[in-house]
This record gives sequence, structure tokens and C-alpha cells, in this order.
Amino acid sequence: MGKVLTGAVILAAAAAAAVAGITAYFYKRTMKRSRARTERTMKMSGTDWTQYMPMMRERRAWMEAQPHEDVWLRSKDGLKLHGTYFPGEEGKKAVICFHGYTSRGMDDYVGLSAYYLKHGFRMLLVDERAHGDSEGEYIGFGCLDRFDGMQWVRWMIGKAGRDAEILLHGTSMGASTVLMMTGLLLPGQVKGVVSDCAFTSPREVFTHVLHSMYHMPAFPLIPLADRINRKKAGYGLDTCNAAREVRRAKIPALLIHGDRDTFVPCGMCDVIYENYAGPKTKKIFHGAGHAESYYKDPAAYEQALDTFTEGIIK
Repeated sequence: MGKVLTGAVILAAAAAAAVAGITAYFYKRTMKRSRARTERTMKMSGTDWTQYMPMMRERRAWMEAQPHEDVWLRSKDGLKLHGTYFPGEEGKKAVICFHGYTSRGMDDYVGLSAYYLKHGFRMLLVDERAHGDSEGEYIGFGCLDRFDGMQWVRWMIGKAGRDAEILLHGTSMGASTVLMMTGLLLPGQVKGVVSDCAFTSPREVFTHVLHSMYHMPAFPLIPLADRINRKKAGYGLDTCNAAREVRRAKIPALLIHGDRDTFVPCGMCDVIYENYAGPKTKKIFHGAGHAESYYKDPAAYEQALDTFTEGIIK
């Protein structure tokens, strides 16, 4: 009997060690800047970006030829954050853009830069914490970035003036960021939010990825990762959930998603839409994968932006 109990204890310890090892592995490559990889994210997204490269190269060349400058500010917890500012026509219209996981501001808005600048918007492309040229080791997944976003809003008001009319536009993790911001006390200059393929919370999107891509159960990995993240990064994986935060929203929202998104399921858009307390519009792009909607049908995407902005920005 003693040998059986000893064997059981050894097996339990080995199993616990294996779970701890697997959790640490997935946590580091997901949450730590030094281990997260853009190439892995692009592969997991399931979108074939090679087909859009000619358009993206052309748009990038045009964007980079426009007057722009690097700008900086300090987050409330002391990180030096970076953005790229395009003054455009220097009018009162402005858009602040937030990129997706493992990306950067100057990458995710190559396509849309022409739309916003040619429509008279000032444009600020933010590098979220632990991305691009911004400082930070642990990725915020919107939960921390929403507070940084408020800093950028104040920066834009200082730049464009008290009569500024600001639009928030986010893609993927950036979309979750701007939706989470709607649960905060936004300045009156923020007139609306555009969310493209947002997830509800880190916990829920990680659970989906574990199930769909790795065929692994969420328990006990997610609860263990949550404990680690609270200690290392200062927030829980469901501390902030976009579907909860938008219950306090007052500004209008345009919610965009592709119905072939396997990375962040389109159903998350439906849940956010149902919970959104302010005026809302939902636009689903058929056949579009993750963050692919604009490139799948630029004309329809821009028409949706035209319709949305003409009702909220003068």
C-alpha cells in the first residue's frame, strides 16, 4: 500500500510539474514582449496576407511620404509610450488608431491611412505598451492599454484644441482597447469608436485559442496563467472584459468583424453588440478572416466609415 501511495504521489507531482511547465511556456510566449512573435500571430490569424501585398506596399509608400513625426508621453505607471502623428490638414477632426497584438501603429493602418488623411483627419498611430517603440515587457491586452489610451486622448486634445472631434479606431487587441475605454469617463471631444475584430477578454480569447488551435482544455492552464499575470503584469485575464465595459458606453460605435475569423470568433462581436449601451452599428464582412475586412472589401469598409462618421463628426 505504501508503494502505491508513493507512486501516486510521484505521478501527481510529475503531472503538476508538467502543467506548471506548459503554463509557463504558453504564458511567456503570449504575455511577454521578448517572447511574443509577429510571425506566429500572423500564422495563427489564418489570413493570407500575401494577396494584399501589392496594395499594402503602395499604400505604405504614400503614407510614409506624408508629413509625420514621432511623439511621446509617459504612462501612469512610468512607461515611455510612442506614437506617430500625422497632422494632415490640421483641422479639428482627429483619429487615434490602436493596433493589434504583436503589431505596431505604422503597420496596421497602412490601408486606412489614405482614407483618414484624405478625409481631413489628423491621425495618431499609437504603439501600445510592450509594442513597437513603446516601453514595457508585459502586454496589456486592452486591460492596461485603455488607461494609456486616455493619455493619448488628452494629448490629442492638447494638439488639436478644445473643439477637437476625436474618433477612436482599433483593430483586434486595439479594438478591445478602444471598447474598454468606453467604460471610462471619456472627454466630450471623443465622438465615436470603431472596433474591428475585437475580443471580449484575454481569458476568453485564450480559451478559444487553446481549444481551437492546440486542442487543449482551459483548466488548469488559464487559472494558473491568471495568477501569474496578476503578479507579473498587475491585472487578471478577465479583470477587464469589453462586453462588460461597453455596458457603460455613451458614444456611438461601429462594430466590424469578419465571419471567417478563426482567431477571434465573430460571435464575440455579437456579444459586444448586444451589451453595447450607446448607439451602435454592426457590419459583418462575409468571407473575411481576422483583421481582413478592410482589404477584403475596401469600398464597403469605407462606405461604412462614411455613414458612421457623417452622423457624429461635422
